[in-house]
Amino acid sequence: MSKRPVCLITGASAGIGAACVRLGAADYDFVLAYRSDLGGANAAKAAVEAAGGTAITVQGDVAEPEDIARIYQAADDAFGRVDVLINNAGIVDQSATLTDIDHARLTRMMNVNVIGAMLVAKEAVIRMQAQGSGGAIINVSSAAARLGSGNQYIDYAASKAAIDTFTKGLSDEVASEGIRVMSVRPGLIDTEIHAKGGQPGRAQKLAHMVPMRREGSAEEVAKAILWLASDEASYVTGSTLDVTGGR
Repeated sequence: MSKRPVCLITGASAGIGAACVRLGAADYDFVLAYRSDLGGANAAKAAVEAAGGTAITVQGDVAEPEDIARIYQAADDAFGRVDVLINNAGIVDQSATLTDIDHARLTRMMNVNVIGAMLVAKEAVIRMQAQGSGGAIINVSSAAARLGSGNQYIDYAASKAAIDTFTKGLSDEVASEGIRVMSVRPGLIDTEIHAKGGQPGRAQKLAHMVPMRREGSAEEVAKAILWLASDEASYVTGSTLDVTGGR
């Protein structure tokens, strides 16, 4: 049984997930779930250990229920509890209009970004309810949920809008048990996700559209997530926080 609160992060090997690990390394023990970037997951693990904490890495695809079960079994075996879930794993695809998007792409997008996120949250809630001491779930959404991302990533935007609705609904279900559920909507953030969508320089190219006239960093989003997870946000639930530079 861990003496520090235990934080489970999906998509922990890069970007916002890895930034949460680095900034929270002094405060939490971690379950670091990743799909394919073992090197990034190991680097995150090393950051926790350098701060005197304990971390385990677990490979899994949140689109696969069996992988979600394996991630939580590893958490149960290593720590016996989950106090915070940062529900961060997500995918984007190549820029396209709806007429160019097929069933296979839509299915994968929703399986990872919506169904996978909901099932990951479900398992966290089951454990938090059994522990009886509450907890915090932070779902990582996107400003695309508000903006729609027409002519770019309309399917991704729709999946993140679903996450915002899910956040509100789940928060209402579990608030009386001391489990807080929030979402964070990052804006134009300089992470690897743009390259995965075929536009590695997208954040810099579009920075002029942001009222603050710059892209954000993964660390700036991570600070917001960790604040929501902390006792300093003890009266916050059901809320969605934009980290967008005003966009």
